[in-house]
Order: sequence, then structure tokens, then C-alpha cells
Amino acid sequence: MNTATIRQLNEQIAGEAIFLHDLLAEVNKVMVGQEQLVERVLIALLADGHILLEGVPGLAKTLLIKTMAQAIQADFSRIQFTPDLLPADLVGTQIYNPKNGEFTIHQGPLFANLILADEINRAPAKVQSALLEAMQERQITIGGSTYHMEKLFLVLATQNPIEQEGTYPLPEAQVDRFMLKVMVNYPRPDEELLIIERMTGAVLPTVSPVVAPEQILRARQMVKQVYVDDKIKHYVLNLVLTTRNPGNNGLSDLRPYIAFGASPRAGISLIQAARAHAFIKGRGFVTPEDIKNVAPDVLRHRVLTSYEAEAENVSSADIVQRILDYTDVP
Repeated sequence: MNTATIRQLNEQIAGEAIFLHDLLAEVNKVMVGQEQLVERVLIALLADGHILLEGVPGLAKTLLIKTMAQAIQADFSRIQFTPDLLPADLVGTQIYNPKNGEFTIHQGPLFANLILADEINRAPAKVQSALLEAMQERQITIGGSTYHMEKLFLVLATQNPIEQEGTYPLPEAQVDRFMLKVMVNYPRPDEELLIIERMTGAVLPTVSPVVAPEQILRARQMVKQVYVDDKIKHYVLNLVLTTRNPGNNGLSDLRPYIAFGASPRAGISLIQAARAHAFIKGRGFVTPEDIKNVAPDVLRHRVLTSYEAEAENVSSADIVQRILDYTDVP
């Protein structure tokens, strides 16, 4: 792609991305702080991916996804995952009508645009697999019939890092389906004071619909056109390969800490998320900084640590950051 074409694409995307300013302004009427989390949800919306959140309770995870759904005029559904949950509680079931002797389909809460799967690791494997089919295949099977999900479909699943008793660890195959894993931290003291003032006032902040779902879908098509140079693709490939064989990139000391490296899906997600990040910034091309910005959230759940890493308190995030710091940038 020549310079003139890239410049033209850059101008086009800068114009298309303007609607995001209105969306962010509306969301920030309710949300305080958590700028990175809000940006990550936008990236997932624009890149057609899903998010796994990890953080203690009370950090506005539910509020964010509900606020975003209101702002983009999308259907919102919240599912509280518990050990006694059944797949039918998610996807729906067949109901027999004795009057006409026929079965009718009752659709479950997964038939919405934005889904909050709260404490996903508290549900058994059958329920997790039902969610997996919806996330990956964008379809649900009820009574032998297949039903397709909405085009605008995002699952935001949460895990609490505390109170892990009674949980069912997510299989690696399911964790890999999440484009991003975001760690949610406590707000700063000044932000927390603003949260208290805003949420205990006489009038609670409200959100108005400012974006139509069609705008998000149109933006997705523009995100796919964001230019990615071959040097950037090789940079992404080098990052992913280093998670599998760190010794090939001069990081042999990391080898004992890595049980399994990132899958090929990691490279795909890195490019898609970086394109969405560039779009949010109003650019028509991906830079190495876009890759470095999203790489921790794309890779941290795809690099599985060994027992030795746990013993020495080395996390997958530490490994990913070391690889990012050491790998040559184009």
C-alpha cells in the first residue's frame, strides 16, 4: 500500500471514529476512572471479540457493561454463574404445549447483544461449554435446532481473584477464546471520592443512547481495513513464537517458567485488537505502540506458567512484559 493510499485511509478512519468521542463522553457520565477498562471494552466491540475480567467485587464491572449497552442501544443480559446452573439456563429450552401437542422454544439470556457472565468459573463444565459454543460459533443449539446470535454480540465474563472455593477452573481452550483478559484494579483515592459523591447524590447520573448498533457494525468493517505493515506482522509473530521458545530469542532463562506458549489465535487477536486500538486513536495504520499497548491483555491468559513459576512468584504478565521489553521493535 503506497503512502497516498495510507494517507487517504487515515483521513477516512479519522472521520469515521468521531462517533466514539460521543460514546466515551456518555459512558464517562457514569464511569469514574477505569479508562483502560472502558477502552478495552471498546476494542472488543470494534474487533468482534470477548473479554475476561479479573478483579475484586465492587469495581463497577456490571455498571460498565450495562452503561455501554444503554449508550449504544443494545440489549443487555446479566447471568450470575453458580454451581447449580444448567446449560438450559443460558441458552433456553423447549416448552411443551399440551393444547396443540407441540414444543415451543423459550430463548435464554444469551440471546442479547452484550452479556455479562458474572463469576464464570463458578459454573460446571457443561455450562461453560454451552457458553463456549455461543462465543466461538456464534450459534446456539436447542432441541436439535440451531439459532444464530446477533451480529453485535459480546461476552464480558468476570472472575474474582478471592473466594476461590467452589470454583471450576476454566479450561485452556475456553480461556483462549477470550480476545482480552483485563485486570481491574482499585481506583485512585481522588477517583474514589468522586465515585462516592456521584453515586450518593440526590440524582444519580443517567445515560442517553448516542450510538446505534449499526454504527458499531459499520466501524468494524472500517477496523478490518486498518493497514498493517509486513514488519508489524513479523513483530507479532516474533512475540508469539518467543512465548513458546524463549531461548530462540535470547530469553532462555524464561524457559523453566513457561508450561505452554501462546496459540496461533494469539497472533490473530493481537492484530485485530491493535487495529481497533489504532481506530480509536483515529489512525488508519497500526504502529508498534498499538501492539505493545494491547499485547499484555491479549497474551497474559495464553501463556501458561509452570509450577516453578508459581513457586518463584513469576506471573504470566511478568513473562509477557519481559518478552515485550526484550523483543526488537520494527
